[in-house]
Amino acid sequence: MPASPPAVKPPVHSLKPGSKRPPAAERVYTHIKEAVLERRYEGGTLLTEGDLAEATGVSRTPVREALLRLEVEGLIKLYPKKGALVLAVSAQEIADVVETRLLVEEFAVRKAVPASAQLIGRLEELLDEQRQLAREGDLAAVSVKDRCFHAEIVRNAGNDILSRLYDQLRDRQLRMGVAVMEAHPDRITANITEHGELLEAIRAGDADGAAQVVRRHVSRVKVLVRGEDR
Repeated sequence: MPASPPAVKPPVHSLKPGSKRPPAAERVYTHIKEAVLERRYEGGTLLTEGDLAEATGVSRTPVREALLRLEVEGLIKLYPKKGALVLAVSAQEIADVVETRLLVEEFAVRKAVPASAQLIGRLEELLDEQRQLAREGDLAAVSVKDRCFHAEIVRNAGNDILSRLYDQLRDRQLRMGVAVMEAHPDRITANITEHGELLEAIRAGDADGAAQVVRRHVSRVKVLVRGEDR
């Protein structure tokens, strides 16, 4: 049975006076994408144009535009006259993302050491924010901050091409992060602890130690998402 999409969530902050609302297709695109990444639309959910149009308060035309865009991004699969199927995260995708993350992040953390005071301060700030969001139980927000923590290190490696490559993993990382936290709530505390260990290694100028923490931390994602935890 097709799932009835929840109503559009209110924006985090109101539009500034005089600013224009995003085009209808952009609003629908944002709504669906956030719901997929936060797993409010889980893999295997069938969405229909009519339900999405009703949930977002627009006509079917912008819904169709948004769905075509999301299919190109690999988040859904369109079936004519049936709807849009939210694609589940495959074992191969998990393996590919983890492998790419390891290649990028181990290299990046070595390049980022010795770290600037600015990087250390930013990582401390992100770690504090993760702790606060974990206390509030906001899994989607914790996943975003988790990803930001790693992305900050990659950006400070000083390689713009590598940073852009890493940014292409963003959507998959966020989706997997929420999946891990939902299935393994205790992993939130473990993630934060490991981020603390990584920060301390970076602060100490220990490039080898930091790379070891990254390998252990990132490799664990594949095990957890695939349900192989022991």
